[in-house]
Amino acid sequence: MTSDLALLGGKPVANAPKPHFTWPPITESSAQAVLRQLKESISIPDRSGIIARLENALCAYTGSKHTVLTSSGTAALHSVYAACGIGPGDEVIVPAYTFFATATPLFQLGAIPVLADCDENGNISPIDAADRISSNTKAIVVTHLWGVPCDIQSFSSLARTQNLVLIEDIAHACGTKINERSVGTFGLASGCSLNGPKPLSGGEGGFALTSDNEVYYRILLHGQYNKRCHNEIPANHPLAQYATTGTGLKLRISPLAAALTLEQLHRFEERMKGREKIARHMMKGLHSLPGLRLPQIQPNHRPSWYALTLQYRSEELTSLPLERFLAALQAEGCHTIDRPKATCPLHLHPLFQNPTPLFPSYKNMHYMKNMSYMPGDFPLAEKTYKNTLKLPVWHREEDLPLANSYLQAFEKVTANHQHLLETSQ
Repeated sequence: MTSDLALLGGKPVANAPKPHFTWPPITESSAQAVLRQLKESISIPDRSGIIARLENALCAYTGSKHTVLTSSGTAALHSVYAACGIGPGDEVIVPAYTFFATATPLFQLGAIPVLADCDENGNISPIDAADRISSNTKAIVVTHLWGVPCDIQSFSSLARTQNLVLIEDIAHACGTKINERSVGTFGLASGCSLNGPKPLSGGEGGFALTSDNEVYYRILLHGQYNKRCHNEIPANHPLAQYATTGTGLKLRISPLAAALTLEQLHRFEERMKGREKIARHMMKGLHSLPGLRLPQIQPNHRPSWYALTLQYRSEELTSLPLERFLAALQAEGCHTIDRPKATCPLHLHPLFQNPTPLFPSYKNMHYMKNMSYMPGDFPLAEKTYKNTLKLPVWHREEDLPLANSYLQAFEKVTANHQHLLETSQ
């Protein structure tokens, strides 16, 4: 049979040369910022220079009282968890569907990750989280997956009524806002990533946010020892005696990464508005197509659009397998559409099924008796992961033709999906 589909011999609709998407945008200004910092200092042990400038800028941008830069988003969360008093045997409710670094720092503290299933956007469900609370629960950790806000109001209420610590992992969500308020400022503290493709990027790095002074001091002690702790923890504070050593960890950001991040931050809001415009344009073009379910965005929510994720509904396309549908889109020239890999249901990782080979102390903990996870334990997380397609979100007006070619590819493939079924049999 003949078909217009590129996978079956037709002409692709997306013909722009690769790569179709790169992030962060590196300009001459970016290079100059790093070069200036190279001449100024490549190691800063206190809160001065580029460290102070970036932290002040992040406080101003997010509305948080304190920012602490770290070597990664994982390090930021590790410091936040420790600073919030999470320790051995404490249960912490975390999303079942997330990148594993949301939860893995808890193993370093001897705490117990208690997984909760997701909602329709892939974020942690407040209903399932509430069902997981026990007398050992210390905290709830929420994410804003792919930059789409979670139901933070429900979690704030739940944490307040149950006397639990609320922590946000905003690794995907710098730039995400709820009622004009930045995510990361709703809980006691939060951790963010500045890793390569993240909305705000320094190549590598991260930061912690809190408006609580005591948590701030403990974040400093966890990974910013000596000069910074001596300078910022009051001399009469009980923790001041530990300023020289802290906990013994050094989790400071590279000044070069900080310089790149600050240069990106100067243009960040403009780029977020550009992403918002193109994301809305793409969703308008996709919403009437069969086989696709779009993220559900509340009117008072502004996602960061780390990615535009679609839920594939094979039953609307005569049960066409997702792999065949994706192959057809990529053959049309949509090279940057893919499926999540490392961001997957945590209970599918061996670490969450049996942590004892890496963390022997868990052998005798009630984690192993009551909470060793297996495939099938979190059906919504597995279904969401299994059916997710991930698209980039561009930010420039000149990227609209490329975005439109992706929309044309979706229209073409859905309209001709029956041909894909017939040729795969």
